[in-house]
Order: sequence, then structure tokens, then C-alpha cells
Amino acid sequence: MADPSAADHSGQVVIVTGAGSGIGRATARAFADAGALVLGVGRREEALEETAAGQPRIAVHPADLRAPDTPQEVIDVATERWGRLDVLVNNAGATKVMPLADTTAAGITELFDLNVTAPSLLAQAALPHLRRGRGAIVNVSSTYGHRPLPTAAHYAASKAALEQLTRSWAMELAADGIRVNALAPGPTESQALAAAGLPAATVEQIKQEEAARIPLGRRGEPREVATWILRLADPATTWLTGQVLTVDGGLELT
Repeated sequence: MADPSAADHSGQVVIVTGAGSGIGRATARAFADAGALVLGVGRREEALEETAAGQPRIAVHPADLRAPDTPQEVIDVATERWGRLDVLVNNAGATKVMPLADTTAAGITELFDLNVTAPSLLAQAALPHLRRGRGAIVNVSSTYGHRPLPTAAHYAASKAALEQLTRSWAMELAADGIRVNALAPGPTESQALAAAGLPAATVEQIKQEEAARIPLGRRGEPREVATWILRLADPATTWLTGQVLTVDGGLELT
């Protein structure tokens, strides 16, 4: 596996949302190890403190990104603390099993508020600072952002929206020197399934079924995904924008 420390983010200021567990926690720690100053954002303060434990370069800010004023608040916290912002990692997201027969307006709104609206408003609030430093945005999508996911179509649709935002923002912001890319991980070890309200037995069954479908024979580890988030944000990656990189053990090929 590639070593995230090979990417040099010394002196950069990075915001990572969903930093309390899984991919977000691994990403925050990897950026800190690579020399960045990191603001980890999430809803659970205790989980964020675990992310920051032993990591003096990580500060935390508990907040609900679905609240209207939170995106601007998050950007202000980072820039007032460190005076700049170089990278925004839109990692926070929710998954939801919602077959068409059980679909509700509230269920759709809940998914899109966190998976689409919050990243959009964070990027909007970050824009003046990213322009100043010719920074980067990395959106965390999913392999299901571009392949069907029966019984969770609206989750897949929200990630498809995020991928299209990535492409469109890349075109829109290229003249400012801001690069926008997305990473689309496959099934990765995290608390997302449990957070979706699924019972433990169902979660374990889903994990086994996913691993069986992945050509490399296993689910991903958060640090494996974090490695590529750092690569996409790396200042040395100067000519890559508007791309969606799928890291899923070959699942996309099936």
C-alpha cells in the first residue's frame, strides 16, 4: 500500500468532515502525519477527540453539517485559527436502506442534506480562501455513485450528484487554479452500516456478501482510502482535476 507520508502537506490547512470514524478519521490522521494542520469536523465530540488523541496537529469542531449556518461556521473556525485554508475534504455522509416502496420525502431530504447540500455549502464558504491559495477540494463519493444499488437508490443518487458536482466545479474553478476531484471507495470498514440503523446480524451479513463480490476478496481499510485522498489533494498533483478515482478492490469491474 502506498504511504500517505510520501505526500508533503507541510504548512497546509485542511478541513476533513466526518472525521470521527472510518475514512474521515484515517484521513485526518494521515494529513497530520504529512505535516498539515487539520480541523476534524463531526457530530460526536467524543469520537473526534479519539481521532485527535496523540495528534497535536489535529483540532476538532463538533457540529451538525445539516444546520444552515454550520458550513460557514466550520470554515471560519479553521481560517480564524490558522489564517488560511488549502484543502477541503467533503467526507461526511449518510447511507440509508430505502427501497422505492418505502421511500419518503423526509428520507430523501435527510440523505441529500448531508451528502449533497452540506458539501456544496462548505465549498461555497471555502471558496475565497481556496482561491487565495490555489487550493483543492476532494469529495468522497462511492463506487455506488456510478453503479446501481437496489434498495438504496437515493443514497446512490446522492453520490452520483456529488460526482457531477465534482466535474462541474472543476470546470468552473479551473481558472482560479483550484483543483476538484473525487474519490469513490468501495465497501470500507466503518460504522456507516450500523449508523444507518441496521441490526448487527444484518451488518455482518452485508459485509460478508460485499467481500464475496469484490475481486480482491475483502472490504477496504480506511487508511487505504485515505492514502488516495491525500494523493488527490497533494500540491504536487498539479494537472489532475475533475476526476473520480474509484478505489474498490475491483468491484467496479464486476
